Amino acid sequence: MHRAAADPAEWVVCAGCRDLIYGKRLSRSLGVCPECGRHGRVAAPERLAQLLDPGSAELLGFRAADTDPLGFVDFKPYPRRLAEARRETGLDEAVLCARGTIEGQPVVVAAMDFRFLGGSLGSAVGELITQAAEEALRTRTPLLVVTASGGARMQEGALSLMQMAKTSQAFAQLDEAGVLTVSLITDPTFGGVAASFASLSDVLVAEPGARMGFAGRRVIEQTIRQDLPPDFQTAEFLLAHGLVDLICPRGELRGTIGRLLSAGNRHVAASGPAAEIGDALVRDPGALEARDPWQAVRSARALDRPTARDYFHRILDEFVELRGDRLSADSPSLVGGFGRIGGLPVLVLGHQKGHDAAELAAAGFGMPQPSGYRKSARLMRLAAKLGLPVLALVDTPGAHPGVEAEEQGQAIAIAENLRLMAGLPVPIVAVVTGEGGSGGALALAVADTVLIWEHAVYSVISPEGCAAILWKDAQSAPEAAAALGVSAERLLGLGVVDAVIREPAGGVQADHHLAAERLRAVLLGELARLGEQEQMELLTRRHARFRRFGAAHRGTESRREDGGLSA
Repeated sequence: MHRAAADPAEWVVCAGCRDLIYGKRLSRSLGVCPECGRHGRVAAPERLAQLLDPGSAELLGFRAADTDPLGFVDFKPYPRRLAEARRETGLDEAVLCARGTIEGQPVVVAAMDFRFLGGSLGSAVGELITQAAEEALRTRTPLLVVTASGGARMQEGALSLMQMAKTSQAFAQLDEAGVLTVSLITDPTFGGVAASFASLSDVLVAEPGARMGFAGRRVIEQTIRQDLPPDFQTAEFLLAHGLVDLICPRGELRGTIGRLLSAGNRHVAASGPAAEIGDALVRDPGALEARDPWQAVRSARALDRPTARDYFHRILDEFVELRGDRLSADSPSLVGGFGRIGGLPVLVLGHQKGHDAAELAAAGFGMPQPSGYRKSARLMRLAAKLGLPVLALVDTPGAHPGVEAEEQGQAIAIAENLRLMAGLPVPIVAVVTGEGGSGGALALAVADTVLIWEHAVYSVISPEGCAAILWKDAQSAPEAAAALGVSAERLLGLGVVDAVIREPAGGVQADHHLAAERLRAVLLGELARLGEQEQMELLTRRHARFRRFGAAHRGTESRREDGGLSA
């Protein structure tokens, strides 16, 4: 945006649609064009006012020394450029640091200002960002960085380059301490800032249309003559390629960031009395009615059964979806994010299907690509960092097959999840809500407690696949289903699942609300039980749970050799 020459005090021309906008109207819309939605640049003081709760902001009196290590001169000496930038912006440097609250959640904020030498990362900016991170570390308060930068400050040469390492080191300390970090990506965020602290936060939120990348469009086009798509490096491009977690319009930022910050507040007790479970949770196989395995398969695949998103929006007090594997893609077949259940912050994961052909196709038929499992691994590591329990809803025919999945390392992605979950130092509860197919299901089910809905199934392979291989006839799938022991009561008898959740009359598809209430009650009970265990006890029990499968024949001497953990 820039001011119109005719009446600079009252009217602004939108740089996107070129419409003339009344200045006060633009201010009321937080600098977002009311005609085309273009998010204009915002000065750092204005940004703090927009994000922090009224009356909560306290500027941090950090100081960074001026430096001119090279005696740099282009058209004018570097010190003169600094003096002019300070006079024009009223700021000491290109970042403003404060503490305050967002939706009542305490936060340390470092907001960059593009007006100050293009928000460039020089020694002073690196020092102020680092001091903000150290303040967040000292007070164990989440850190929010608002990025707006053209890259490293050339006038300071290699010292500017060193700020990338310095700030990244500060963020690594926050990781070790379990302090939540959030980046708000605004337009533009490039070069050394994008390649250091802007990309290292636990959660990356982008404003619509914000651009982020290492090399800008003009540099790429002029150096390697490559044709670039129109949306190249925009927030929408980044989201589609798994590089940011979400895009949030400016007017919704305070609420969204407030919910994210609350996930970092692990000292929250569950609110309200525990819901009654009654006889909904069955641990004795003999208490369950034997069910035709093929009918169980058909029921588990019913399109009107609740999906992961259906459950999340019903059982959670709030839910913020996080997307992307931070490498190249976001698999829609696997969803996850922060939530609260009974007031308790949790991280949730789930295979996602759909209720009709269009939704199924959009979700990849519930068969995650490797990017889906890498996304889930990223989120589980975040849960471990923040000390959040993990809730996983399993409903997949299996991981996605095919050339693209194999090229991207499907087997490796699943194997990494299995290893990660085996040692994740937080409680994990997995529920098979529909179809638990093969390693694609197990990749979310190496848990302390594994539950299954009464009419759900869990198997090493689909009955059709088994029939085609062993019976040489896919039509023998019903026989294969029976032989595979896919039904809930068989799985409970084998110890593969720890309990079965009774479904409402007609199945969960008949009453989504009652099904969600029952699932919520069961999950709250399991979280309360697991929350009483120390970390070492939790991990030891999880190890023993999976160690025992296939070990019933082992003798006393063998049990001594493995430390007595096989049961």
